[in-house]
Amino acid sequence: MASTTIDTDTELSAVNAILGAIGQSPVTTLGTVSVTDGITAYDNPEISFIYNLLRDANIDTQAEGWHFNKEEHVPFPPDPITKQIRIDDNVLALDLHDNQAKRTMDLVRRDGFLYDKIKHDDKFDSTLDLDVIYLRTFENLPIVFRRYIIYRASRMAATQLVANPQLVRLLGVQEQQARAALMEYECNQADHSMFGFEQGSSYQTYQPWRNLRR
Repeated sequence: MASTTIDTDTELSAVNAILGAIGQSPVTTLGTVSVTDGITAYDNPEISFIYNLLRDANIDTQAEGWHFNKEEHVPFPPDPITKQIRIDDNVLALDLHDNQAKRTMDLVRRDGFLYDKIKHDDKFDSTLDLDVIYLRTFENLPIVFRRYIIYRASRMAATQLVANPQLVRLLGVQEQQARAALMEYECNQADHSMFGFEQGSSYQTYQPWRNLRR
């Protein structure tokens, strides 16, 4: 019996989905790429524009911080010589773990390094324990996030390239439905609690049926 396979979304298929949403023909390749000041551009201006919309929607969505791209207690050791802590470009946000309670530092990224606004210094003597939001590649996102990003970028493309308010509203509805699926996935995966328990902890609520067993 042959197994059923479903191709996962790639950047190429995502661009083609956006093109299809606005009534444009698909492409077989994104074309020749060039990168200037961190901005990706392709030789086809329309493809380059669509790709940048996809990139922006991807970054904006991931910057919110989700279970799949947020990690706590990440050690960041300083350089043994300069005492600086380098922050890679794939870090979207960071903060000292449990800093809301301790408030011992006010950390930001500055010129590619960690900077303490309280001490007005970017030199650190020991490893810091940080909570980090990472930027993951599009192919490594959960499927519900990829679909939401595609719909979000499609609505943006329709708004800027197509003079069709009905199409924009239709794509907006699809985006809202994808957002709902995304939130359901997030709640199931992250096991969020209104009590705000620490990561790795749990709470067993009162269960009346246990008394009936006696």
